[in-house]
Amino acid sequence: MQDMKEKPVITHRWNLTPPAAAALQKQLAGRVIRRGLVTRAQLIAGGDCSFIDGGERIVAGIVVWDLRRREIVERASVIRRVTFPYVPGLLSFREAPALLAAARKLRCRPHAWIIDAHGLAHPRRFGLACHLGLWLDRPTIGCAKSRLWGEHAEPANHVGACAALQDDGDEIGRVVRTRLGVKPVFVSIGHRVTLCGAVRLVLKCSPGFRLPEPTRLAHQWVTQLRIAGSQGPRLTR
Repeated sequence: MQDMKEKPVITHRWNLTPPAAAALQKQLAGRVIRRGLVTRAQLIAGGDCSFIDGGERIVAGIVVWDLRRREIVERASVIRRVTFPYVPGLLSFREAPALLAAARKLRCRPHAWIIDAHGLAHPRRFGLACHLGLWLDRPTIGCAKSRLWGEHAEPANHVGACAALQDDGDEIGRVVRTRLGVKPVFVSIGHRVTLCGAVRLVLKCSPGFRLPEPTRLAHQWVTQLRIAGSQGPRLTR
């Protein structure tokens, strides 16, 4: 993984107006790399966020999971003040700064990242998974629990079944059945991975649950932090 102390591949201000943020998404979308192999990825980082104090503070958590050994390698988290309003389609400007701050705390170097958010399956083809992937310059996958953009058929009722998520004839992601009896997940490219590779890694990381293990564990971790943070002192950063 790129050393988080080094200069990131992209840099920009985060305190933008919503129209400026949307314009930046359009500008950066063309820099997303839609190729790359993750077949040998072993350390998979999962990221998730939650909010406390009525949305005034954000809790960001990252769990690094060893795919071969099926165990947690490392966890990192931050609690920060929220500096960007809730605007549909601009989630990355609200959550990415906190996730990047948590990523800077990691000692290990994840081979790939799975984010509980969308990547290319976004109206401007630049969701949170793309933003983080481009900033980190690492293979990154968006694996969301619900649809943000596009149309799709229902995938067949067996584990591993997929249906194309399309927008005006373009495949922007896949709807993937990771477990029977529950809703599918929405997988899309974040950065430096193919869509087929993203789907395969999500399925490899889903050994019995709906969500891939790194993001499932990150969600649990963030929930614990949110409860503790709600009961603790207010932070100013």
